[in-house]
Amino acid sequence: MSILTVERLSHGFGGREIFEDVSFRLLKGEHIGLVGANGEGKSTFMKIITNTLEPDEGKIIWSSKVKVGYLDQHTVLEKGQTITDVLKKAYDDLFEMEQAISDAYMKMTDCSEDEMNQLLEEIGEMQDNLEHHDFYLIDSKIDEVSQALGLKDIGLDRDVEELSGGQRTKVLLAKLLLEKPDILLLDEPTNYLDAEHIVWLKQYLLDYENAFILISHDIPFLNDVVNVIYHVEAPKLTRYSGNYDEFQRLYEIEKRQLEAAYNRQVKEIERLEDFVARNKARVATRGMANSRAKRLEKMERIELKSEKPKPEFNFMMGRTPSRVIVETHDLVIGYDSAISAPMNLKLEKGMKIALTGANGLGKSTLLKSLMELIPAISGSLEHGEYVDFGYFEQESSSENITCIDALWNEYPSWTQFEVRSALAKCGLTTDQIESKVMVLSGGEQAKLRLCKLMNSPHNVLVLDEPTNHLDQDAKNELRRALMEYPGTILLVCHEPDFYEGLVSEVWDMRKYSLKI
Repeated sequence: MSILTVERLSHGFGGREIFEDVSFRLLKGEHIGLVGANGEGKSTFMKIITNTLEPDEGKIIWSSKVKVGYLDQHTVLEKGQTITDVLKKAYDDLFEMEQAISDAYMKMTDCSEDEMNQLLEEIGEMQDNLEHHDFYLIDSKIDEVSQALGLKDIGLDRDVEELSGGQRTKVLLAKLLLEKPDILLLDEPTNYLDAEHIVWLKQYLLDYENAFILISHDIPFLNDVVNVIYHVEAPKLTRYSGNYDEFQRLYEIEKRQLEAAYNRQVKEIERLEDFVARNKARVATRGMANSRAKRLEKMERIELKSEKPKPEFNFMMGRTPSRVIVETHDLVIGYDSAISAPMNLKLEKGMKIALTGANGLGKSTLLKSLMELIPAISGSLEHGEYVDFGYFEQESSSENITCIDALWNEYPSWTQFEVRSALAKCGLTTDQIESKVMVLSGGEQAKLRLCKLMNSPHNVLVLDEPTNHLDQDAKNELRRALMEYPGTILLVCHEPDFYEGLVSEVWDMRKYSLKI
């Protein structure tokens, strides 16, 4: 049974065709992974099927009475609400249903027997719905999901206005899971989640009986939870049965088959064109030449897919610093209050460190404290000589200027050719380069921030979740560039597949945080 049917979808943006005559079906119980390179249209597809974006052409048909839950990381949370307030909103429709039951009982005091039977039937359906959606277990369910996603560590009474982007994403994900929709639409849910929370979400999705569509660049996670892949390669959408590894195997086979067919056709075209050229002037063979010319005209030409631009990252090394980069003495970090025990850390030249631990434990705060971007609560730290930090922030405000201008503001002495070349080297297309930063996907914005960072020399790279939103090609290239970088690296990352073999040490924030 088809829960969602997409018929003949076409949509373009800024002169670029993102989807052309695309069809799609979501069947009951399917766990779909929506994959493709950054900027190919995955999030656009999600917005179209949730009616957030109107397509140029095509029909979006949901089966009746389907409750859809969409994790959109751009959702705004209202100032003044606590985390608990937001999570309880997951049950708003159930509270309304409870009120409807009370109203129905009131009507039963003055109605006919037929009306009473009708009301009893409606009440029974609503009661079943309340029980199915755990209405009578609200407090325990909120407690369970909050614990599983680390929200209790943040504090359920915290104002959502105070939360980081990653913490807001956790709140939205928790609210969505509490709503128990019939269909889950998840756009990069593992971004900002640490390893233990990813394990919990993986098990949740494995046990999830209904259908879901998942966008993710976390390949191990995808492999474990999906049974169907839809590959977005503008302007087409192609279905593959199996997990991501199976999709890659089949995709490579198709690619080789297409290349072989293309090469055969090229040889056939050359042979026919040669025959026509040699025989069209001769009376005896003119008929055969004309026949072959018609075959050439009617031949459906095979086109190879143009190779997508692949990013090339290389980080410039600055002046050689002293042996000790930064050393702390009983350093206590935080903002208004302490979130860590006293820390005595030493980062030396050439070390490559991964900083791990659950979200909310203070990893980003520690990075900013070590660079002296924020003051310590107590204790002290010392920087070595000639230390020059290059900082990749986990999130930054989306600018209302073009990608070109964003980089030009960073390097005002460059020519436009140099700006465009640098952005293209990072895997951005001409359309993306000329678009405003605010309309770029998360992966495209990350490539822009990496471009800003890698075109200045630094001897210490401080990277806060640099793999979030990046597609697999970009992650592979970033890992290679960091492996070859001769300077010092301090890296926050929740993907062991990325940092294992790259770093020499792992610092676990759980040793120091007061939030455990």
